[in-house]
Amino acid sequence: MQTQEPIVYQGQFGEFSIDDHDRQGVILYRSGLAIAALSFAIAVGLAFSQNFAWITPLYFVFWTALGVSLFTIHIYLKPLHLALQAFWAIGGLASIGMLLLSSEPLALYVYQHPITIFGIGFTFAALTGIFFKEAFCFNRFETKFLTPIVPSLLLGHLSGILPLVWEQVLLGGWAVLFAIFAIRKLIQPIPPDIGDKSVFEYLKHKQA
Repeated sequence: MQTQEPIVYQGQFGEFSIDDHDRQGVILYRSGLAIAALSFAIAVGLAFSQNFAWITPLYFVFWTALGVSLFTIHIYLKPLHLALQAFWAIGGLASIGMLLLSSEPLALYVYQHPITIFGIGFTFAALTGIFFKEAFCFNRFETKFLTPIVPSLLLGHLSGILPLVWEQVLLGGWAVLFAIFAIRKLIQPIPPDIGDKSVFEYLKHKQA
């Protein structure tokens, strides 16, 4: 593989360069999002057709891909980054616990037992964190909608205030907008996803 020469940029706190390692991290981040969006869209389609069995493995593909993105995303605030990773881990552990407790397909069990959102919902809280970050940093229209859609659907189902038709509308909208977001990320230039590395260095030294 041909190695590109590092490109030097002027950051807020000094010069920084972007190398192949940085680019590979962004590619992994975006690949994780693409796989997560694809598996989520397929799972939603299966849910609409009342075919729940395959949603469980698709969820864990989604969860794993989301984890890859969360460990390669560039976020200036380290506590926020660690919090999103912790949410992802809690959601995954809760999901595994549900599989051990019930023989039902995971999606059906969660749907029939809304209280489980207090566990598996952490996975989607982590995803919402990515949507919020992308909306804040890049002003993306789809993530501006996704940021409120995800908690609205989860909390609406948890509280029982959303009728089924609205849950379906929100879930379908989530799948479509997530796919749009993932596709747009694939064609976005790489440097903006890396951010200003001089800020990372400044914050690192400030916390030391």
